[in-house]
Amino acid sequence: MAAQPVRGQKPFHVVTPVLESLPLSKAVGTKVFMKLENVQPSGSFKIRGIGHLCQDVRGRALPDPSLCPGGNAGLAAAYTARELGLPITVVVPSSSGPTPVRKLEELGATVEVYGKVWDDANRRAQELARTEGWVNIPPFDHPLVWEGHASLVRELKDSLEAKPGAIVVAVGGGGLLAGVVAGLHQVGWRDVPIIAAETQGAHSFHEALKAGRLVTLPDITSVATCLGAKTVTARALECARECQVISQVVEDTEAVRAVERFLDDERMLVESACGAPLAVLYSGRLQRLQREGKLRTPLDSVVLVVCGGSNTHTAQLRALKSQLGME
Repeated sequence: MAAQPVRGQKPFHVVTPVLESLPLSKAVGTKVFMKLENVQPSGSFKIRGIGHLCQDVRGRALPDPSLCPGGNAGLAAAYTARELGLPITVVVPSSSGPTPVRKLEELGATVEVYGKVWDDANRRAQELARTEGWVNIPPFDHPLVWEGHASLVRELKDSLEAKPGAIVVAVGGGGLLAGVVAGLHQVGWRDVPIIAAETQGAHSFHEALKAGRLVTLPDITSVATCLGAKTVTARALECARECQVISQVVEDTEAVRAVERFLDDERMLVESACGAPLAVLYSGRLQRLQREGKLRTPLDSVVLVVCGGSNTHTAQLRALKSQLGME
């Protein structure tokens, strides 16, 4: 079972491969399986939840949607809207850069660049929804988005011979985390620990966990702009009460270095947002969690969700290294 389509419709996401990474397995000391969400039609896992939500909008014959996400969610919605024959306006912050804007326009979307970070674009999209009567498609804070993302875990259940010892994911707004937790409930894996990785400067989930309530960061200072939600969804905190969620924060330099190493190891270029969970594995943090008793020893297989790479290229990787003084 790979998907739960809306009213019998075929989902827009594909069943992605689950492959063992020998370099990552060596770094961690146990088998590491990669769930390759970077090969989705829109380039990231976002197509699961966004596609599911857009199908629901179409099925209920609601007005034409307007979208307010960052780049990956926008690409997922633009791809879905094109397939459904719906016009779409995507509001993105200036921090998204030119690459996602170009890709969105190639998919036929109208693009409005507004504000510096996702939160600014979100306010603009909500304003458009009120004034124009459009449907606002949130990139992470919606039950149907989480329901769509849950298909990822159902696919893992079909692909793996045994339950993994941990799942490592990136956290931005918290939609992927919420979907993974929903999927763990569905397949009976609620006891599988989730390692939630963020970069310093986009670590709103980590701060919320520490405070026991939602915390809004004063600004997004990380280069991992796809993690750039100043406040995570409230559902993310609920997930931490339902399952074992271990927060890990890495530096930008670690994330970018992990992206570069992953490119050498697996011949795949992913975004710095995906570099956060990669850095957890490459840096020895997972073994430290074992020594601290937060993860079992020995540890069964680990699943890394390779969340995406649709908005990056080699020139951008070089620019990030230069920006961070890594060259």
